[in-house]
Amino acid sequence: MPTPANTKRPADRILRAGALPVAATVLTATVALYIALVAFGNITDFDSNQQYVRHVLAMDTTFKDDDLMWRAVESTALQDAAYVGIIVWETLAALVLLTATVLWARALRRPAEVRRARRAGTVGLLMILVLFGAGFIGIGGEWFAMWQSEDWNGLDAATRVVTLAGLVLVVTHLPSAENPADGPRESRS
Repeated sequence: MPTPANTKRPADRILRAGALPVAATVLTATVALYIALVAFGNITDFDSNQQYVRHVLAMDTTFKDDDLMWRAVESTALQDAAYVGIIVWETLAALVLLTATVLWARALRRPAEVRRARRAGTVGLLMILVLFGAGFIGIGGEWFAMWQSEDWNGLDAATRVVTLAGLVLVVTHLPSAENPADGPRESRS
């Protein structure tokens, strides 16, 4: 039975919002789900990644080069403080990205919400990029020579997360006919 032309199905409203806002919503939700699960896992199975952080900071599975070993953090209290800091950062990033996902979903109906959604998403995605890019790849991978470890090397996983978050950040900032990235230009007279 055909539907009347004036009936507005939810799918029609979403499609009318534009492909980029829909993509931004789905991609932001994907990263939000991922980091929420990571934080949840680190809270409920604290010991698993606690050992990872301890070994990386202690540099006990690296080549033990005397020129690098002075960087090692051998204090378990400092190692555990770093791990708790990581979990807090992950949890905050998850909350920001969940908020951004809600804002993106609202923007599908109210295009005026795109700027708020984009700002919140940008903050959350930058938090992910700082943690996995600067934290795990830069500090863990290079400063603590994690790349040398066969057992405690998280560079591949961190690279995947940086790639995903970076891609989502780019997509959320693409201009579209429906919602230009910069918004309307004001005339200067």
